Amino acid sequence: MSDIVDEINRRHREVGARQVEAGEAKTVLLRRTFDADIADVWDAVTSPERISRWFLPVSGELKLGGRYQLEGNAGGEILECAEPTRLRVSWLYGPDPGFSEVEVRLTPDGADRTVLELEHVAVVPDGFWDQYGPGSVGVGWDLGLLGLDRHLAGGEISREEAEAWDTSPEGREFATRSGEAWGAAYAASGAEAEVVAATTAATIAFYTGA
Repeated sequence: MSDIVDEINRRHREVGARQVEAGEAKTVLLRRTFDADIADVWDAVTSPERISRWFLPVSGELKLGGRYQLEGNAGGEILECAEPTRLRVSWLYGPDPGFSEVEVRLTPDGADRTVLELEHVAVVPDGFWDQYGPGSVGVGWDLGLLGLDRHLAGGEISREEAEAWDTSPEGREFATRSGEAWGAAYAASGAEAEVVAATTAATIAFYTGA
């Protein structure tokens, strides 16, 4: 339990909004410091072979202007790639994905530590945001960065093991704590208390099956 709480508390979360050409977009931002140098973290988030070891198998032409596809998940275009500090991609899923982008920014913190910022910006249907709030995507990114942390620390876990962990008591506890943390970030952005409570409960139920 203490390991889960520590891992949740290592992340900084922000919720906001931004005007884009497609309309008003919602934003979620995660910041986490890893005990690895910037070259290693950059390689882990851009190498197809390594991405498949901590996130999902990925295919496509992984270069500026190329297109990628995560197995069973999002795909899109590589919009910016400035090694080793900045990667921005469109993040599209489903038949009518609308506007959605993910940007990863890396900053060295001394010789052997790296600050990673992940920002997801999307125009979200009102009904979906009203039901789930930021935790719907935020918990997923928390789980993704947990996999990255394990990978950078030298731990390897198969997809089968990862899926089993997600539904284990420990995995459900992690999703619950993550949902609560995103609820706190949503409240800090100015959302009303009853909205935060309802969307947090819905997000936790979605990820835990409660």
